[in-house]
Amino acid sequence: MINLKDKTILITGGTGSFGKNFTEFLLKNTPVKKIIIFSRDELKQFKMEKEFNDGRLRFFIGDVRDLPRLERAFNGVDIVIHAAALKQVPILEFNPYEAVKTNILGSQNVIEAAINRGVKKVLLVSTDKAVQPINLYGSTKLCAEKLFVNGNFYSPDETFFSCVRYGNVIGSRGSIVESLLKNRNAEKVFITDKRMTRFWITLEQSFELVLFALENMAGGEIFVPRIPSMKLAELFKALVPGAKKEIIGIRAGEKIHEILLTEDEARHAYGIGDYFVILPENEEIFCNKIRFKKIIKISKSYRRVFVSPVIPIKNGSRRPIWRKLSIK
Repeated sequence: MINLKDKTILITGGTGSFGKNFTEFLLKNTPVKKIIIFSRDELKQFKMEKEFNDGRLRFFIGDVRDLPRLERAFNGVDIVIHAAALKQVPILEFNPYEAVKTNILGSQNVIEAAINRGVKKVLLVSTDKAVQPINLYGSTKLCAEKLFVNGNFYSPDETFFSCVRYGNVIGSRGSIVESLLKNRNAEKVFITDKRMTRFWITLEQSFELVLFALENMAGGEIFVPRIPSMKLAELFKALVPGAKKEIIGIRAGEKIHEILLTEDEARHAYGIGDYFVILPENEEIFCNKIRFKKIIKISKSYRRVFVSPVIPIKNGSRRPIWRKLSIK
């Protein structure tokens, strides 16, 4: 695990599900010097301060759309975790430019503020919806990933930018799991499509992924966990077995199956234990063999892999899974 002794960490969107729980994890398990929570919600900040009651916590009210406010907040910060985003897929389909302003322009503001303030490491929290996106949310997160990867050109060897990308977090605020657990005795539940699958990750796994990325990043990588997928129909059956299931159809911007790693990305990805590390495609500009020699060295015991995101299964649908195809 990365040594966080005497480090100051800032988390944008720090009052969200990931930010709040990651903060609690860091306070309990690491010698971190200070954690700064940067978010727009003063009520959540007030409640979080009372709940944690820890002198290492600081709070900044601000919006990632506001570059001067970010620059003020980033003063003296060693590591930034950029988790702030607008995320509700159907809502963003009808409020497209709001998503652009927060998820794209806000991410660029984070990049510029980090460079201006000399932050050493900046990590974007991304999503599987950024992979071959069909909705606005996924498209904005794909753009944010591209901004972060190529942000390394602005301040080479001074500020390093990388990404983590994962699927649905089990039990996060507003998730389908949270909704079902609150309605275990429901008589009827609504399913968009019985074929639909999603990748699942626990909060603890997301913390481990972020810490692994912070420890090993050289700037430009996308870190992806090897996590399972599940049919939503099976999830409903497990959590609300007695409820009647009604199929209502896919909502605007939804996929039947998500993808975490494409076959094209797999050409320049390395498998390391529980993770895939996608290196930048432009090897000449990034000097991959030199810049990412640590990642390449760690992965020596693993073969470079192609990943097939879908394979046919018996019932005729297609389900995302990991399948390794070794390359000698």
